[in-house]
Amino acid sequence: MNEVILIKVGEIVLKGLNKRNFENQLIKNIRNRIKKYGEFEIKISQSTITISSLNETSNIDDIFPEIKKVFGIARLSKAIVTQKSIDSIKETIKDSLGSTLISVKTFKVESKRADKKFHMTSPRISEEVGGFILEQFPNLAVDVHNPDIVITVEIRTFNAFIRLGDEPGAGGLPVSSGGRAALMISGGIDSPVAGFMMAKRGIALTAVHFASPPYTSARSEKKVIELVEKMSEYAGGIKLFVVPFTQIQEHIKRYCPEELFTLIMRRMMMRISEKIALDGNCKALITGESLGQVASQTLQAISCTDAAVSMPVFRPLIGMDKDEIIAIARRIDTFDISIQPFEDCCTVFVPKHPKTKPNLCDIEDAENKFDWDEMIKSAVINSKVMYVEQ
Repeated sequence: MNEVILIKVGEIVLKGLNKRNFENQLIKNIRNRIKKYGEFEIKISQSTITISSLNETSNIDDIFPEIKKVFGIARLSKAIVTQKSIDSIKETIKDSLGSTLISVKTFKVESKRADKKFHMTSPRISEEVGGFILEQFPNLAVDVHNPDIVITVEIRTFNAFIRLGDEPGAGGLPVSSGGRAALMISGGIDSPVAGFMMAKRGIALTAVHFASPPYTSARSEKKVIELVEKMSEYAGGIKLFVVPFTQIQEHIKRYCPEELFTLIMRRMMMRISEKIALDGNCKALITGESLGQVASQTLQAISCTDAAVSMPVFRPLIGMDKDEIIAIARRIDTFDISIQPFEDCCTVFVPKHPKTKPNLCDIEDAENKFDWDEMIKSAVINSKVMYVEQ
């Protein structure tokens, strides 16, 4: 039995003259994801990607769950390849699906004729194949509304494919098809979800984490690495910068008004992240902020933090509530890591009464009493850099 994986692309088909660029990026991402599992052939025709193994040690069962996490794929399925003739299709169904067909009661045949030169229409193919199945398996009955199984026959240019249903893919656009951005990642629930959502829109990720030893521990850093590993299952390999932030935080605590601690800290993080982003060919920053969730995420506070940088800041969670964010975190398997009780620098030196409606002039006046450039430069230079992948 010659079994393959059939992949249906999603919104890539709407990209017009740029479609081939998106398809090529998707194929590249698939190759990178499955290369450790053996040797496979990947072909694309009529917006359908076919993956087949090139030797006995390369098993498509091993790569199927991996491919389900690749952005840019709408649906995928395992399929049996046969010759493009009705007789071959019938015999293949009898030989390859017989054990399945004797264990169910109802079925339905769906046909798709991508090759319009084929001598039978789609309804006629379904009728012919369905009749054959009823002859061979008297235990079965046709149910077009709620069958136990759906047998799909696809007639394509060179072959016919037979499959039993399909599964949803990750959707979205291929990672790297939309450029690169720097994700400011804490150890919390929100920022990994924000990174996942931007990767789904084709953005390759660089991650920036701020550590403040001795106020934050090595366990906190390990937690962030685990989160980035989980994100890499969808976003591919991610370069992670761990930025030493203790000096800046202590300086803010010592010299700045307490009610502005968090806002000034966020502005310094934005500046450092922007420098790292520019050095890494990133075109935007990404944060996990949700409007009104905490004092630093009011409309006025967000406006003040954005004023610290010149590049765009993406906030994919901005209109979501916590339950919606947690649901995604559970789905991508980051939630249990995020709730581990290890501190991050965002919880260090939190003011008792933070300013929720800050004035940018007041913040700039407080900042302008000191020259932050050398501390920011030092933080960037002394960042620990690692490449993280699943």
